[in-house]
Amino acid sequence: MKMVISNKNVYLRLAIIVGLLMLVTALHYLTTTQKVNAHDIYRRLYYVPIVLGGVWFTLRGGISTALVASLLYVPHVLYHWDHHPSIALEQYLEIVLYNVIGCLTGFLAQREHQQKLRYQQAAETLEDSYRTLREQADQIIEIEEQLRRADRLSALGELSAGMAHEIRNPLGSIKGTAEILRDGVAADDPKLEFAEILITEVDRLNRVLEDFLSFARPEPVEHGRFFLNRIVQQVIDLTRQQALHNNVKVEWLEAEDVELPGRGEQIQQALLNLVLNALQAMPDGGTLDVLTKVIGNEMQIVVADSGTGITVEDRERIFNPFVTTRDTGTGLGLAITQRIIHGHDGRIILDSVPGEGARFTVCLPLN
Repeated sequence: MKMVISNKNVYLRLAIIVGLLMLVTALHYLTTTQKVNAHDIYRRLYYVPIVLGGVWFTLRGGISTALVASLLYVPHVLYHWDHHPSIALEQYLEIVLYNVIGCLTGFLAQREHQQKLRYQQAAETLEDSYRTLREQADQIIEIEEQLRRADRLSALGELSAGMAHEIRNPLGSIKGTAEILRDGVAADDPKLEFAEILITEVDRLNRVLEDFLSFARPEPVEHGRFFLNRIVQQVIDLTRQQALHNNVKVEWLEAEDVELPGRGEQIQQALLNLVLNALQAMPDGGTLDVLTKVIGNEMQIVVADSGTGITVEDRERIFNPFVTTRDTGTGLGLAITQRIIHGHDGRIILDSVPGEGARFTVCLPLN
């Protein structure tokens, strides 16, 4: 950062220099020539403002102060010491020294000032270089994390493909057998409940398997277009029964319907995950606010709940796969949502205060 002298300090320094010049000049003119020793002291006092002018205002200040001191002192020499040739010559030489000292002091002060400026510029350059290197290091760390994530996803894809083949067929057989057993049991038989549990758990395992496959091998984004309000309405319709069951009031503030590029089915899946998470965060009732609005060149979809919120620790990893705050969750819903949004060149933002709910904002480009 460059050193800047305020106007107040400049005026104060000028006042000090002018005051000293006037004081020394007054001492010369008010002291009789009989007091030679006093005049010898006075004329050397001129060096004080001259040196200060050079130090404070560099070369221009040193030369200017020396010239002013010379002009103030010359009349005194001409009118009071002209009848003493030897003394007058010595005083003329003193005037020459005034200008030499003023030039030398100003030159050295200017050199020092320029050196400080060079050091400051070098420090600023180093600071900019450090900032750039730090940003590049952060980018490298982020890229490495993405590469590690890609490796994990690749391994997950291979694992999921094997799981789909080895698990789906047995699950289908188990479910079919359980349905046969259920149909063969009387309605008042206690074993009917066990058959229903078996079918429900098989369905849950099948949904878990579907989540694995959706995350590991996402469908590519097609270059189509869809109307956002229609997608949001479908999501609200699909979750209406669960909202009623949880005693959650759903409020949708919709903007003008906008046609967006991308695949509507994927956006519907992403929004459905957000809404379901919000409903599950409010098992004892609450309010779910859905808001769509156009901000600049992007459409924003806000899903905000009045649930328990998300802790700081969970917010830092909530979009990672297999991270969940529920005992029955797979930890893939938000990871799938983030992947879908990023696949549409969008972004998702989380704001949450523990105890005050969570707010997810999905931003999608208009074009």
